Order: sequence, then structure tokens, then C-alpha cells
Amino acid sequence: MPFHPAPHLRPPRHRVDPRARRWWTVQALLLVSGPTLLTAFALALLSALFFAGALPWLVPLLLVTLVAPALGYLVLMPRRRYAVHAWELGTHSVYAAGGWFWQQRRIAPLSRVQTVDTLRGPLQRRYALATLTVTTASTAGNIKIAGLSDADAEELSRRIGDAARTAPGDAA
Repeated sequence: MPFHPAPHLRPPRHRVDPRARRWWTVQALLLVSGPTLLTAFALALLSALFFAGALPWLVPLLLVTLVAPALGYLVLMPRRRYAVHAWELGTHSVYAAGGWFWQQRRIAPLSRVQTVDTLRGPLQRRYALATLTVTTASTAGNIKIAGLSDADAEELSRRIGDAARTAPGDAA
């Protein structure tokens, strides 16, 4: 039997809102990069105060193990997430791509949609963004579309709800 490669799945058509990059950057600064950089600074300061002889080997070690990864994450993660995150609503399914390091693409039939939820955390509200969660009757879990503008989230939520109600199949 001849080998047939899997068909190529094109990316979803719609990008998330460009403000999502700022949201992801601030989130990275508050949750990962900021605490890591603060730890590196505190270790260097304590070493300078109490173990000055350790500075020649500690500073390069801190730069390599804490500072460079923290700055790399702060700069690269939001750009990569924005390049990957996208969504599309078809006539029969919802299609979303997400992640930045571990990337995921999910397609769910509208006939399997159970609920559509909108989440707006404090940082998201600051940037007028929302995350849409589409819960399906699937063991694979929910479909999340993060970084939508408030208006796009409301419109997409309404459209998915309307389409799921009229889709023939499990949810009808």
C-alpha cells in the first residue's frame, strides 16, 4: 500500500488583536521575567554585600541562567504567540491555533459546541481584550481563542452560539 502524507492544514484566517502582544508582554513581565530578573539582581546585590569574591563567577552565571532567558522570554514570547494565534469560524466548525512553544491547532464541529464563554481578566480589560472559550462534547478539551478585541469576542461568541443552535447533529 503506498504511503500518503497527511494533508497540510492551513492556518486559520483571522489573527488576534495586535494589542495582544502588549498584553502578553506585560503578563510575561509580571509573572515570569520580572520575578526572574529581580531574583538575579537580589543574588548579585547580596553577593556584592556579603561575598564580593564570588562576583567574578556569580555574575556570568546569573547572566546565563537567569537574565538572558528572562529577557529572551520577555522579547520573543509575545511576538511568537501573536504569529501563531489565529481563529476562524466556518459554516460547520470552529478552528483555532494557539501556543508559542507548544503549538496546537484544533477544529471542532459546531454540532458539538456546548457553551461559549468570554473571560476578561484585569490585564485584558486594560487592553480591551478577551479570551473566548468554546466548550465542546469532546475529550480533547476546550478551544480557547486568546487576545480577541472585546468587540470581536462578543461578535464571535454570538455567531458561534447562533451557528451551534442551527447545526444539525449532537447539539441540536
